[in-house]
Amino acid sequence: MRTVFLRAVEADDKEAVLRMAINAPDVARGRQRFELDLASFAAVPRSPLAYWVSKRLRRVFVALPPLEAEGRTAKCGLGTLDDFRFLRAWWETQPQHERWVPIVSGGRHSPWYSSVNLTLAWLEQGRELKTFVEAKVGSASRKIQSEGFYFRPGLTWPLRGIRFSAQAVASGCAFSVAGKMTFAPPDQLLPLLALFNSAPFDRFIAFFAGKVGGVQYEAGLLQRIPVPPLELGDQSCLAGLARQGWRLKRELDTCTENSHAFILPALLQAEGKTLGERASAWNDWVRVVEAELAAIQAEIDEHCFELYGIGESDRQAITEGFGPASASVDGAEASDTVDETEDADDEGGEEAEVSADAATLVAELASWAVGTAFGRFNLWLATGARPIPPEPEPFDPLPDCSPGMLAGENGLPEITAPGGYPLELPDDAILVDDPGHQRDLAAAARTVFEIVFGGESQARWDEAATLLDSRIFDLRAWLARDFFELHVRRYSKSRRKAPIYWQFSTPSASYSVWLYIHRTTSDTLFTVLNEYVGPKLEHEERRLGALLREVGTTPSASQRKPIEDQEAFVEELRTFQAEVTRVAPLWDPDLNDGVIVNFAPLWRLVPQHRAWQREVKACWDALCAGKHDWSHLAMRLWPERVVPKCAEDRALAIAHDLEDDFWVEGSDGKWQKRPADPGRIARLVEERTSPAVKAALAELLAAPVPTSGRGSGRRGTAAR
Repeated sequence: MRTVFLRAVEADDKEAVLRMAINAPDVARGRQRFELDLASFAAVPRSPLAYWVSKRLRRVFVALPPLEAEGRTAKCGLGTLDDFRFLRAWWETQPQHERWVPIVSGGRHSPWYSSVNLTLAWLEQGRELKTFVEAKVGSASRKIQSEGFYFRPGLTWPLRGIRFSAQAVASGCAFSVAGKMTFAPPDQLLPLLALFNSAPFDRFIAFFAGKVGGVQYEAGLLQRIPVPPLELGDQSCLAGLARQGWRLKRELDTCTENSHAFILPALLQAEGKTLGERASAWNDWVRVVEAELAAIQAEIDEHCFELYGIGESDRQAITEGFGPASASVDGAEASDTVDETEDADDEGGEEAEVSADAATLVAELASWAVGTAFGRFNLWLATGARPIPPEPEPFDPLPDCSPGMLAGENGLPEITAPGGYPLELPDDAILVDDPGHQRDLAAAARTVFEIVFGGESQARWDEAATLLDSRIFDLRAWLARDFFELHVRRYSKSRRKAPIYWQFSTPSASYSVWLYIHRTTSDTLFTVLNEYVGPKLEHEERRLGALLREVGTTPSASQRKPIEDQEAFVEELRTFQAEVTRVAPLWDPDLNDGVIVNFAPLWRLVPQHRAWQREVKACWDALCAGKHDWSHLAMRLWPERVVPKCAEDRALAIAHDLEDDFWVEGSDGKWQKRPADPGRIARLVEERTSPAVKAALAELLAAPVPTSGRGSGRRGTAAR
């Protein structure tokens, strides 16, 4: 017995389509009207009601083995239950730190290649994480799944989307519930990467899922998709195409400064005399690459159609779509297995735009110049004094530093400039917005321009300012007013905001101190006070005194204006100095805590960026309320609160290296609390309590909320 299915989901006028499907069956057949025997659905596992698929395609599921066969498998990874604690952006941790490993976690639609942006706390095979999860759900294995497959090379994909896309995953990566992975013998990975990104494979997934658009790509779904046999010639052909697709996509990422692939900003990779010409050349090249990728995609689709034995009529159905081509990802059902490790900022979205307008590319160039001035990026690559590093293979381990970073033999960013380096780097990781100062940020960035552009540096500097903002004629104003906000956006991923250059400023942004967090220490804020802010305040107070002496006791209206401006500036500097003085004794940065926790007690120092100030203030309030007690900062400030918790929470004890003090492993392998000993707690609290830190904390908590001052404007340099 045949059943009739009528389809009108794509139509604007559904009533008219349904009438035609009923009244003119010959016209509507194959598009709006489908007639078939329900028993034919049984050819596909789970019998999805994919009525629009031909009988020939259903037979593929019978004729070919599934993905889960012949040494292949698809696996679901881990969930942390607390991403804020256990995940970091890769750039906010110290390179080569044994605590952190890369983790794939979903992302955007991005065939072939995608940057790995997150790291996972996995010290001692995830001891702290497993203990935390076990305490929450009774068994670590309920969330830490497929551990035996961690750190193997494989393929991953976004959790949801309107089209399936897969990316190569380097060896050495863990994977999450939202970054599920497929594993196969090494010689099959690249051919499978091509197959996974083909049109037939995508449509078989949609067919098996019973819908098109909004599909949730669970591991169990992938395991049952048919895979055609691959002869050596097929493997070689598909592997070559996949490697080329991966290479081109990665090459587009070499201008992204927080990517593992970063080499140089786009405007230094493109040819042209002016920045505008370079921007045009870059976008022209991007279009060429996109055309090459489209050609690769077409060749792979053709080859995979043949491998699956799909005829012309079915190819047309696949190309035009089995179902609604415009189906929205918003219709995807949520999965109970999806938790905090979703790459929520990107998940399910279309592929990020690669081409960019000139202003965006100039902002990236200016950002690179700032990073180069701090010693993060390698100026030699821009001058040609060092060759571009060779390209890795798709499954090679990720580097500790990107090829564009200035790194020593041990992979750590250099603290001192190497011999012959053309740029003097700040040995204390501090730059200031202070014209004439030897550590002036704008002057350091300008020096980078001079080294890169030579005799054209002034023209390129002025052009950059104009392209960024037609109202300014020097990058100094843009760096003081706009750069930090852009930097926060660029260095945000997967709900994490992790800026690595920190701007502390007066409310009007008339004076700023910039830190590079990877080289800060517990002495950094004292250095800011003694070598930068203090001398600056003394200089401006002397200048104010000179202005007052110059005009005498009866200044005119025109003479009073610069005096009032200078008085306001001096008052801002005094307030700024007081704020740094207040927080300096208690600040001891530890990058394992993450950027925002380290920034939290300094929230009063960013009045010029109120959105960021609100975020770090919220984190500070949470710390004060007893949250995030796993952090080094919480133990430093509130040992009397944190140490007793370690006696009740083994994961917390592991985080603070107090497990042996409060916990003991029994002969059965289970951990038990040690007998209560109040003296032990008191001793440990005393060892971790600093009277100076306690006094500074009390003063900080008692300080009145700072006023917003004069807003986020900027004083002209002439008044300084």
